[in-house]
Order: sequence, then C-alpha cells, then structure tokens
Amino acid sequence: MDFFHSQETLTTMQWILRAVVSFIFLLIVAKVLGQRSISQLRLLDFVIALVVGNIIAHPLSDEDLGLKGSLITTIVLVLLYLGGIFLILRWPWFRNLINHKPIPIVRDGKILFEGLRHARISIDVLLEELRKGKVEDVTKVALALWEAEGRVSFFLDPKYEALTPENMQIQTQPFHMPQTIIKDGKILQKELHETAKDEEWVLSKLSSNYQTDVKNVLFATIDKNEKLTAFLYR
Repeated sequence: MDFFHSQETLTTMQWILRAVVSFIFLLIVAKVLGQRSISQLRLLDFVIALVVGNIIAHPLSDEDLGLKGSLITTIVLVLLYLGGIFLILRWPWFRNLINHKPIPIVRDGKILFEGLRHARISIDVLLEELRKGKVEDVTKVALALWEAEGRVSFFLDPKYEALTPENMQIQTQPFHMPQTIIKDGKILQKELHETAKDEEWVLSKLSSNYQTDVKNVLFATIDKNEKLTAFLYR
C-alpha cells in the first residue's frame, strides 16, 4: 500500500496502482453525486475528462513533479476507459451498473415522486425540462423518463400530439437538403459544381433577386427547385 503515501519517487507499478484506485474512486464519487451534477456527460466520459485534465495540469505547473508519472497514469486511465466502454457494450450487468436504466418520473399525466427521488431531481428541474420541450402542462404527458445522460425524454398523450401529413393522409414530397453554395462572401466551387450551375447563374440571380454581389452574401443555398436563398450581411 506504499503507493498511497507521499514519496520522493514511485515505481511504474505504483503509478499504475494509483491510477486504477483513483479511477475507481472517482467512478464511485460521480455515481454518488448523481447524473444531474455532470449534466450531459456519461459517467465514464466525465471521470476520464476530469482525471486526465487534472493529471496533465500538475506537471505543467509544478517543477517538482516529473512528466513520466503523468504519462504512465494517463495511458493507464485511457486503457481503463476503453476497457469500460468494451464492458458496457459486452455485458448488460456492467452497463446497468455504470449507466442506470431510464427512470419514470411522469406517467399518465401524474408526477411520480419516487421517480424524482430516485433520479435526485426536483419538481423545478422536471418543469424546466418540459418547458425546453415546449410542454406547458404536465397532465399532457403520457410518459416522461429521466435518461442516463441527465435529460428528460417525454411522450405526449396521443390526443395532444400535433397532426402530421400521415394522420391527414396528405401526400408529401421526399426530403431534400438545400445545397450551400456561398459562405462568408465566397462561392463554394465544389458545392456549386454539384448543383450543375455556374458562377454566371449565381451572379445573375443575386443581381435580379437581391440587387447585390457575392461579397455581400453571408450565406446562400439552392434547393432542388433551383431556388436561390441568400442571407446578406446586416
């Protein structure tokens, strides 16, 4: 257990043991803190980012610390991280240990207090997440789940869902992403070539539709119907 104590020098194995113990300890601490405290980061991602940043920072600011130990520790932590990812993908029991299953916090328009307590969030946090999804009334929610990465996913009661063209049996056109052809006042030649248009066509459209030149265009696209849409510097 000598690797726990302050020493003038540490062997390679002692550095490795320090890294392993620190990694496991921080996993436990992060788990106890709860997912809300680490926001959108997964547990393993949070731990590796926190530890590696701290390890690399110390030798850069303390002349008494050598870089060898930090490099060894970082390599071990990265291997532990990759091993953890492999175990998460390979073994469901380990995945459930590290990343909790979705926790129901609203069901059939009713807030589940036990779910909130298990997720360690307050009513205010729940309402905040629902507002982000433009849901103003909890009673409209059929099911809300607290996900492992620290966010709420929710499903509205079918009677409150917005109507879609499929519901109305309306024929729709296939999706098409407009092609960006001008950015920051410059024509993107490769993208323009993919639209089968040339610079002369672009300049003509800008002149007739916007009474401007390319240098005044912040961003411009062309859609499948050959419609040019431009956003000028303001």
